[in-house]
Formats: sequence, structure tokens, C-alpha cells
Amino acid sequence: MQIDLRTVTIKPLRHTFDNIARRIGADKPASRYQEGTLDMQQEANYHYRPTWDPDHLIYDRDRTAIRMADWYGFKDPRQFYYGAYALARAKQQDTAEANFDFVENRGLAATLPDDIRDTVLKLLVPLRHVAWGGNMNNAAVCAYGYGTAFTQPCIYQAMDQLGIAQYLTRVGLLLGDVEALDAAKRAWMEDDTWQGLRRYVEDTMVLRDPVELFVAQNVALDGLLYPLVYETIIDDVLSAKGGTPVAMLTQFMTDWYAETRRWVDATVKTAAAESDANKAVVGGWIAQWRDRAAAALLPVGRIALGARADELTAEVVQQFNARMAKAGVPV
Repeated sequence: MQIDLRTVTIKPLRHTFDNIARRIGADKPASRYQEGTLDMQQEANYHYRPTWDPDHLIYDRDRTAIRMADWYGFKDPRQFYYGAYALARAKQQDTAEANFDFVENRGLAATLPDDIRDTVLKLLVPLRHVAWGGNMNNAAVCAYGYGTAFTQPCIYQAMDQLGIAQYLTRVGLLLGDVEALDAAKRAWMEDDTWQGLRRYVEDTMVLRDPVELFVAQNVALDGLLYPLVYETIIDDVLSAKGGTPVAMLTQFMTDWYAETRRWVDATVKTAAAESDANKAVVGGWIAQWRDRAAAALLPVGRIALGARADELTAEVVQQFNARMAKAGVPV
């Protein structure tokens, strides 16, 4: 008996779903990101308007002053849908856990000079309240924004901020035990150093425009806080004084900011490029919230930088301005 084997190529009748094919072409295979993002938000067959906001639909373009011909014009350069996001964060969490284990098992926290330990506790642990605010704000953008391409990355950002708050809590427990968390909360609630930043966070929580909230949180506040605290203070200033273990404990924040900045810049660029009116609105928001964020972060920077805080904060603002100009929004 003889058996002949041969290869048969079966041509698929369709490469993707109809809604995706209408956007990219019927003969082009779609990526998982496209299938998990494009036209995913419901746009028809609403049964009723929200009873708590009868002036708007559940998903309503009019919640924001920004106007887009197609809200799916936004693209995440990271190509994050849930599967890709979860895999990326799992790898980063493995690295973070390894860093914490390395510092703890080798007693590196005990090698920190007392002044560095005190500075880190005063500077970093209250920032867990800022990260919690970032969690709430990005969840709000996801809830009230329009179009999955714009809102989907914001819920990932919200969960990332919650993770950052947890890492900062672990830093406080490692370097100062539970008392450090209590002291940080008192500082956040009562210390004059933190009241500007606390007011910034609380004011953003009541913003009604989801795109303005995106700008206030992800563009302005994070755009100044992370370069100032994690890149300038932790990685540069404190590491040179014996604070390298702290840089290991906060590596996730540094890597996370470098990654998410690409998505934030792409979103700003797309919104501003849509029209001159959009560009003017976005530019005004960025300038307004940048100035408030810089003023709020200046006393926080003085915890570690002292008299150099003004100079280094100004440098961070200049870098931020150059970044926004590259995204098409000079401020």
C-alpha cells in the first residue's frame, strides 16, 4: 500500500470581522490589537440615557471640548490589548519582585545612610497617595471618554498606578515599617510641603472633561513628576550618595514611564493634529496644568534637592516643553 501526502493550501474566505475589514480592507489580516480595539464601543441601541446624567448618552462625544472626525484615529504605539498588556506587565513584575528580593535578602536597605533613608521615606511614601489619584483619574477617563482606542489604554494606566502605589507602600514598609506609612499619611494631610500637590490631585478628581483630565493627569502631572522624582532625584542625585538600592526598588516606575510616555505623546499628537481648534484647546490645557504641576512639585523636590530644587525643576519643565513641541503642541 502506498500513501501519498500532499500539502493543500486553504484560502480563508475572510481575514477578519466586517467592522475591521471596513477600516483596513477585506484582504488584509488584522492584528489582535486591531480586533480588540476598533469599533468595540457600542454606538447604537441605547435603551435610555443615564438617570444620573440625562443630558448625555452613556458614551457621548459631547462630554469633551475636543472634536474628532474618527475617535478610532488614536493609536497606541505599544499595541496593547488585554493579552499583550498582561504579558508585558507580568514580565516587569517578575523583574520588580527580583529587585525587592535582592535588596531584602542581601540586607541592602540597612546599608543606606540614615539621611538618605529619611529623605526617601519623606519623599516617596506620600507619593502613593498621588498614584492612587492617578488610578482614580484614569478610571474616570475610561468611564467617560469616547472610543475604545482612547479609553482602553486608560484603564491599563489606572491599574499601573495602583501597582505603583503598592510598590511605594512596600518601599515604606521595607525602610521604615508601618510607622512610615502613618507618617506619610500625616504629611500628605497636614504638611505644607504636600498641600499644593494634594490640591492638584483633588482638583483633577472633579474634572468633567475626560480629555482635559487625561491632559492634567497623564500629560502634565506624570510628565513632570516622574522625570523629577525618579530620574533626577532617585537615579541621579540619591544614587550618587549611596541610594542605589532605592533605584533598584523603583526601577518599575522608571521603565513604566519611559514606555507610557510614547502612548501619551501619540495621543496628544493625534488630538492636536485633527484641527487648529483642538490644538488650541489641548495647548491651553497643557500650559495651565503644567504650571500648576510644576508649582506643586517644587516644594516636594526641595525634600531631596534643597536649594537646587528650583534649578532642576526648571530643567524638567524645559524638557517637558520640548517633548510637547515634538508632539505638535508648543507650550
